[in-house]
Amino acid sequence: MNLQQFRFIRETIRRNFNLTEASRVLFTSQPGVSKAIIEFEDELGIKVFERHGKRIKGLTKPGVAVASIIDRIMREVDNLKKVSDEFAKRDEGSLVIGCTHTQARYFLPKVIPEFRKRFPKVHVSLAEGSPSQLANMVLQEQADIALATETLANVEGLTTLPCYSWEHTLVVPPDHPLTSLTSSQAKNITLEQVAQYPIITYDRAFTGRNSIDNAFASKGIVPDIVLEALDADVIKTYVDVDMGVGIIAGVAFDPRRDTRLVGIPVGHLFGEHVTRIGLKKGVFLRDYVYEFLNMCAPNLTRENIDNEVIFVDIE
Repeated sequence: MNLQQFRFIRETIRRNFNLTEASRVLFTSQPGVSKAIIEFEDELGIKVFERHGKRIKGLTKPGVAVASIIDRIMREVDNLKKVSDEFAKRDEGSLVIGCTHTQARYFLPKVIPEFRKRFPKVHVSLAEGSPSQLANMVLQEQADIALATETLANVEGLTTLPCYSWEHTLVVPPDHPLTSLTSSQAKNITLEQVAQYPIITYDRAFTGRNSIDNAFASKGIVPDIVLEALDADVIKTYVDVDMGVGIIAGVAFDPRRDTRLVGIPVGHLFGEHVTRIGLKKGVFLRDYVYEFLNMCAPNLTRENIDNEVIFVDIE
């Protein structure tokens, strides 16, 4: 058995057992991938994959164990390459950040410019998606880190670290009736008052939407959610055309920039949320990744990160 066989098997699993897709990603032929898998199974003396005719349908019971071992081996091979780069090209490389639009638009601009000043030879890429898509990117090593709200904390194979906390903000046009509330009244705005108006907010997979639904449900209120969107910019656009009131992440509202809207903090209605950084367990981190994490959240020192996750480390 050899690393090429391991690579073929791992990619076949990643591509949902589609040999055509696996061969395309591996820049080889489908018969070549199939042959390597059969030779590996013959050498091992067990069937790794379940088949229906010539088609691979899934993993056998021993195949699940074999796949886990192969994943660990290939992860360590990748780690060896990163260790080499850490010494040969200490301040060079790439950093792929999986993030939601809210993080890309409103949080990361506070971090990435300074990071680029410190590490000008590190190429930074943003890969946007839903929290579940971001988790999958990190698990398949298509992204180095993922940045999203609480959802990441429940994904097997990821370790997550707290980055920053935030609360929701209600956004309305300047002439909306809710802007006539006094400061004291605005601080104590109720779900009943909010539910009097059509609501525009996030898709169910994004940015604390569950807490919004649960808050209304706990009061027996059925809100009129007229539009769901993937990011705050879209929500604010439709609030601006008077389609309803918007509920967005507080980090996405800036009174200096959003001059056509008024923001009312509603953390007391929907609770506090934590944006988390997701890392694949067991992956070696380059020095500049540690630095980036610390710039995102000063409490994420190298020591604190290593206390949370067992990484390969070098002195």
